Amino acid sequence: MTECLIVGGGIIGMLTANELHSAGMAVTLIEKGNPGRESSWAGGGIISPLYPWRYADSISKLAQWSQDHYPALAEMLIEAGGPDPEYLKSGLLILEPDDADSTVEWSERFYQPLQLIDQQGIRECQPGLGTDAKTATWLPEVAQIRNPRLTKSLYHAIRNKIDIQEQTEASELLIEQGRVRGIMTPTGTIQADKVIICAGAWSGSLLSSIVTPPKIEPVLGQMIIFRHRPGEISRIVLHNDRYIIPRKDGRVLVGSTLEHRGFDKHTTEQAKQALAAFALAHFPSLSEAKIEHHWAGLRPGSPNGIPYIGPVPEISGLYLNAGHFRNGVVLGPASTRLLADIVLGRPTILDPAPYAIDAGRENVV
Repeated sequence: MTECLIVGGGIIGMLTANELHSAGMAVTLIEKGNPGRESSWAGGGIISPLYPWRYADSISKLAQWSQDHYPALAEMLIEAGGPDPEYLKSGLLILEPDDADSTVEWSERFYQPLQLIDQQGIRECQPGLGTDAKTATWLPEVAQIRNPRLTKSLYHAIRNKIDIQEQTEASELLIEQGRVRGIMTPTGTIQADKVIICAGAWSGSLLSSIVTPPKIEPVLGQMIIFRHRPGEISRIVLHNDRYIIPRKDGRVLVGSTLEHRGFDKHTTEQAKQALAAFALAHFPSLSEAKIEHHWAGLRPGSPNGIPYIGPVPEISGLYLNAGHFRNGVVLGPASTRLLADIVLGRPTILDPAPYAIDAGRENVV
C-alpha cells in the first residue's frame, strides 16, 4: 500500500509526485502509456499564457508563481543528470494586439515588464520578421522550455525516488463509505489513502462513474517544426492566436490549431499547410527550411481555462489537478505546489478557492 497514488504521468503528474516525495510522502505514479507522451510532450513550451491579460487573475497568479520558480526547476533537473530542458528567455512579441489598454493595466497589476512598440521597434526586436503590423506588445521576460526535453528530464529526476508503473491504466476508482481506497487496473488493485487524478483530458471520464465530473474536454492542437539555421530567429512571435517559437538548435516550432474532435489525434494536411503558410508569411527565410515533423496533442480544456486544483468534495482522500488547457507547462509548477500544500495541510502559496472543483466557472474553452 502506498500513501499517495497519482494517476497520470504528464508534467502535472510528475511534478506533483516530486512535490509530495520531497515532503516525505511515499508516492506511486501510474501512467496508461509512457510518461510525458501526451499533451505534455506535444505543446510549445511558452512559459506564459498567450495574451495573458485576457485570462482571469487566477491564471495570472499561477503563471507568475511558476515563472518566478522555473529557473530553479530547470537547474534542479540539470543537476539531477537528465537532459537539459533548454530554459531560454526569448521574450514574447505579440503583433497587432487590439486591447492595449487592458495590456498596460494587467502589466502594472502583475509587475510584468511590457512595452508597446511601433513598426520600427518590431523590426529592431526581430530582424527578418515579414509583417505589415504597425504595433506590437513586447514582453521581454517571457521564457520558453522544450517540452520533450522537460518531460524526459522530469522522468529522470523522479524515477529512482518514486514507484512509477507505466502501461498501467486506472480503470476504476475504489470507493468505500465515501472515502477513496485506491484504484483498479487491468492487472489488479493498487491501494492508497490518497489518490490524485492528473490525467489531463482523460480526467473527467475517470470520475464520471462516481461523481458529476468537472468540465474537462479534449481540444486538439496540431503543430509543425522546421529545421532551420540557429540564431536567425530569436523571439517568440504571436499573431492572431498562432505562434512561432525558435529553439536553441535552430529548429522553429509553429502552432497551433484549436479543434474539437473528441479524442481523435490524427493530423491533417490542411492544418499542416495552414501552419506552414503562417510561418512563411512571417519569416520568408523558412522557405529554405524543411518541415521535420507534424504532430498533434489533446489539451485538457476547461471553463475559461482555469484548472481544477483541490479535493473532490464528495469523496474523502480524492483530489484533482487537471484542466490546464493550453497552459499546462506555465501553470505546472504552481498548480502542483498548490495541490501539494492542500494535500499536506500546509499554508498554501495562493488562495485555492478559484481552482476548487465546485467553484463557479462559465464557458468551456
